Amino acid sequence: MKVVILCGGKGTRLREETEYRPKPMVPVGNHPILWHIMKIYAAHGHKEFILCLGYKGEVIKDWFRNLNWMTSDVRMTLGDSGKVHFYDTMEERDWTVTLADTGQETMTGGRIKRIEKYLDGDEEFLLTYGDGLGSVDITASIEYHRLHNRVLTLTGVRPPGRWGELKVTDGHVTNFFEKPQTSSGMVNGGFFVANRKLFTYLNDDPMLVFEQNPLNTLAREGELGCYAHDGFWQPMDTYQEFMLLNKMWNEGRAEWKIW
Repeated sequence: MKVVILCGGKGTRLREETEYRPKPMVPVGNHPILWHIMKIYAAHGHKEFILCLGYKGEVIKDWFRNLNWMTSDVRMTLGDSGKVHFYDTMEERDWTVTLADTGQETMTGGRIKRIEKYLDGDEEFLLTYGDGLGSVDITASIEYHRLHNRVLTLTGVRPPGRWGELKVTDGHVTNFFEKPQTSSGMVNGGFFVANRKLFTYLNDDPMLVFEQNPLNTLAREGELGCYAHDGFWQPMDTYQEFMLLNKMWNEGRAEWKIW
């Protein structure tokens, strides 16, 4: 199945990192968060990607254009021929990536509508945001979607707590959870599975917000399913969350790393 990733937002709440690059290119470890998201899908066998570009989309294009140079050993023949040989060291060599310019100011619904042409012949596709990581079982979410036969299935997650959670015994702290998952309520964690009928809920308005009228309409019509994920999930909306994800990666505690 093709994987559509929304990569066009400006990431204004993470201005420290997004002033000169789009949020999907903000690094976690030595790779952009976008790479981590793609690796999650690739681990489940989905390696055809359509990236909906917008704000500073050229940065994402440059990264993929130069990926071989950055990750492989290279042999060059100098002179007129200018032949270049990349040694086969890149794990992502079997990925295919469509880089689609969906507009600088286009909203999420408009971006999805604009890549419809790249899904010709596909009855189902996967969809997510370019700024969230989780240990989501993509294969299980697809099975759930097919079992219930709805137009769209989202992954419901328990949002991480805003403050560290304390476990207190006899007046002293016995455990401290830096970013606990809350036990009450679920939110849209992305990681959608979609039927092609989804496009009938989208119009050509570039200002169409996917999370407003389209999702509300699907919900009213009983066509929006929810695959519950109780494991790790963490967005990267703020500088503190950027620091948290990098700390987890650098300390070998990256719970989203399933590859």
